[in-house]
Amino acid sequence: MRRWILTCLVIVALAASGHGPVALHSVAGLATAHADAGREGGVRVKDVTSLKGMRDNQLVGYGLVIGLPGSGDTMRNSPFTEQSLRSMLDRMGVNVDVTLRARNVAAVIVTADLQPFAGRGTRIDVTVSSLGDARSMMGGTLVVTPLMGGDGQIYAVAQGAISVSGFEAEGDAALVAQGVPTAGRVPNGALIERELPDQFRDMRSLLLELRNPDFRTAVAIADAINDYSLARWGERTAVERDFRSVFLRQPEQVSPMRFLAEVGELTITPDTPARVVIDERTGTVVIGQNVQISTVAVTHGNISVRITERPFADQPNPFSQGETVILPDTEIEAEETGGQLAIIGGADLQTLVRGLNQIGLKPMGIIAILQAIKTAGALQADLVVQ
Repeated sequence: MRRWILTCLVIVALAASGHGPVALHSVAGLATAHADAGREGGVRVKDVTSLKGMRDNQLVGYGLVIGLPGSGDTMRNSPFTEQSLRSMLDRMGVNVDVTLRARNVAAVIVTADLQPFAGRGTRIDVTVSSLGDARSMMGGTLVVTPLMGGDGQIYAVAQGAISVSGFEAEGDAALVAQGVPTAGRVPNGALIERELPDQFRDMRSLLLELRNPDFRTAVAIADAINDYSLARWGERTAVERDFRSVFLRQPEQVSPMRFLAEVGELTITPDTPARVVIDERTGTVVIGQNVQISTVAVTHGNISVRITERPFADQPNPFSQGETVILPDTEIEAEETGGQLAIIGGADLQTLVRGLNQIGLKPMGIIAILQAIKTAGALQADLVVQ
């Protein structure tokens, strides 16, 4: 009774002073704000890492596509198609003695990626690509095709209608094509018949591999996991092994799947290298956040040269028995557009972009300037040209 009265007096005193509910609310709000800030400003561990051993396995097979509207292989140019068609008909009890000249059959290579821990009976997508001189796979159906792994074992069997995104239309004097009509996909077209060995349950040590190897990111992942595991299980479970992997030790009181599920939700701030990626074909320039340029003065101008040919005929005088000759007349015009001289230099991305925009350049001009700055040694980043 006395303890209950004392508790009530303490609560009333805190409420009267105005610190009780406010303090409790502040602590709860601080914890919520900290969790929200971690999710907004960071990236989950499972989004930047992958578990070693959990990888896809490539499958490949050879098969036939039938039902093509006259756009298949020509048997004369693709003798393997005729041989495969004969073998398939022989297995079905059909004896063919004449020469085949069908144009609705095409030999194809079928590829697929077998996901880790995929069970028997699971369906996966397959890609079908023409092997002969077929013009289009549109409207075709893939016949049963075994898919083998690198060890020569059959892991899946593919069959189904092919989905083609491209098309081709041809007339007597014109040809219109879009995309690649000689390749397509069969969604859920392969059925897994053999499972890969499952060693995940027996793993006592786990290794996280970084998708973008970096020393600072590896240390950040290990620190975040250790802080969580120390508060959750009372022990440190992560050690950074090198700049591309982090070693994990599974606690005894938790299963590997639950351990990875909890660890994967932790958030970190990954570090990115200073890099500039240039694609000269499309004029695309991607500049990383940590790219820095030492102070340099840059000017850029275009020189346009126009050459015009206007040949003319020189006629001889009447009754002079001369010959008409064609004389060349070449006109050359050179024009140089003025460029603004700007000083570029900055420690952040916004300053760099602002300096490039002052010159008023197009993408190809920016590419040329970045390559010249890298040659001058003022671009403190890796320049990747695609």
